[in-house]
Amino acid sequence: MAGHTGGRRYGRRALLALGLGAGGLLAGSCAAPPAPADTASRDVRRLLERRAAALLGRDRAAFLGVLEPGAAGLRDRQRQEFDHLAGVPLASWEYGLTGLDRTGAGLATAQVELRHRIAGYDTVPAVTARLVDLVRRAGQWYVAGDRPRQVGAQEIWQQGPVTAVRGKRAVVLGAGQDRERLRSIADTADRAAAAVARAWAGERDLKEVLLVPPTLEGMGALLGAPAAGYRGIAAVTTGASGGGRRTSADRVIVNPEAYGVLGAAGQEVVLTHETTHVATRTATTGSTPMWLSEGFADWVAYRESDRTPAQVAPELRRTVLRDGPPAALPGDGDFGFSGDAERLAGAYEGGWLACRMIAERSGEHKLLAFYRAVGGHPQRDGAVENALNSELGTGPEAFTAQWRTYLRAELG
Repeated sequence: MAGHTGGRRYGRRALLALGLGAGGLLAGSCAAPPAPADTASRDVRRLLERRAAALLGRDRAAFLGVLEPGAAGLRDRQRQEFDHLAGVPLASWEYGLTGLDRTGAGLATAQVELRHRIAGYDTVPAVTARLVDLVRRAGQWYVAGDRPRQVGAQEIWQQGPVTAVRGKRAVVLGAGQDRERLRSIADTADRAAAAVARAWAGERDLKEVLLVPPTLEGMGALLGAPAAGYRGIAAVTTGASGGGRRTSADRVIVNPEAYGVLGAAGQEVVLTHETTHVATRTATTGSTPMWLSEGFADWVAYRESDRTPAQVAPELRRTVLRDGPPAALPGDGDFGFSGDAERLAGAYEGGWLACRMIAERSGEHKLLAFYRAVGGHPQRDGAVENALNSELGTGPEAFTAQWRTYLRAELG
């Protein structure tokens, strides 16, 4: 149908050109015909749409058919990725063209957002930025390369065939992992999500997606960062939000090495902490300091535990016994994974005890209101101060003094 319409339009242009030619004989002059429109963006967008449709339809021939003819290495890699994706329960897969750079005659690089949703779990797509190299042959564009915009980053299906294990509230996608281990993680994630739903109002239908790479190095690749910085970190959560709405689906990425050495209780604490980040994503903004976002996640994780502050906060307890309470709440820089391990642990523990103090003294509902008020402030400056005043009736200096007294009482 489209081809027929295009032919009809070409015929009209031909007749018009003949008429102008005849007119030129009478008038002696005519305007130059307009330059042909550059249809590259439209053609590349259609190419990417065909590629996405082929993947969703599990049509391997069509998926490989958009690749540059004769590019054997590229074809082998793309065939492997296509096969690895067979186990991923996709609800959607699309490429959003955000830019197109013409790099030479018949060459271009497309700036693309890969957006995909996991069936039954993602309400918004997970978004990753990619660069797609293109080549034009005989009037048609082909994919000559597909790479992450962030150097060294990978997707879980680039690390091996993906196995998906579904739970009631969580689905676990693993590469290089046996199904029994993934089932155990899914069961723990289900319990974690239920615990978060009990603590954080408004997330009764909370669901999440967890990724389990084969190794620590695989975790680093999923995060696009050096693996060494995550050696002792059992799991992290990735995602983005903007203006109180989700702009990209969260992913909880499990470190198979650090997570594996934890006992059952420790694993549940870790996944409850990370699931809290998923649940609070739209309330956590650039106005939220790390001590509050991480401390609140730990508060939810230990909310139903009978462990004492001395058991949960051993590093901070050593500091309090040796030097007294810290002069100030932890700063964002204290939460860097590549820094001192004791300092990092103490920062988490200090944030947790600040949230625990608010919940004990003012009530859990006030802690939740305080968290939302901080995140709802238009900028970082004044966010905590205003929320302390509006929700807790105090100020930063008084709150810090109360926190230091609380540390002495609970850890001294």
